[in-house]
Amino acid sequence: MILLAQITIQTGQTAAESGIGLGSAIAVVCSWQRNRSILWATLAGVLSWIYVIYFAMTRKTDEVK
Repeated sequence: MILLAQITIQTGQTAAESGIGLGSAIAVVCSWQRNRSILWATLAGVLSWIYVIYFAMTRKTDEVK
C-alpha cells in the first residue's frame, strides 16, 4: 500500500508540469470542432499557437458566435 502511494505521488503531474500548454489545448479543441479527427487534432496540438492563429484567420461564418 505504501509503494502504491509513493508511485501516485511521484507520477501525479498536472498538465502544465508535463508540458501541455494552453496553445496546444486550444488548438486541439478548435481542430476537433472543425474536423472531428484525432489525427488532425494531434497535429494541431503539435503546431499549437500556429494552428490557433490559422483557425482564427480561416474560420467560417457558422463558426463565429
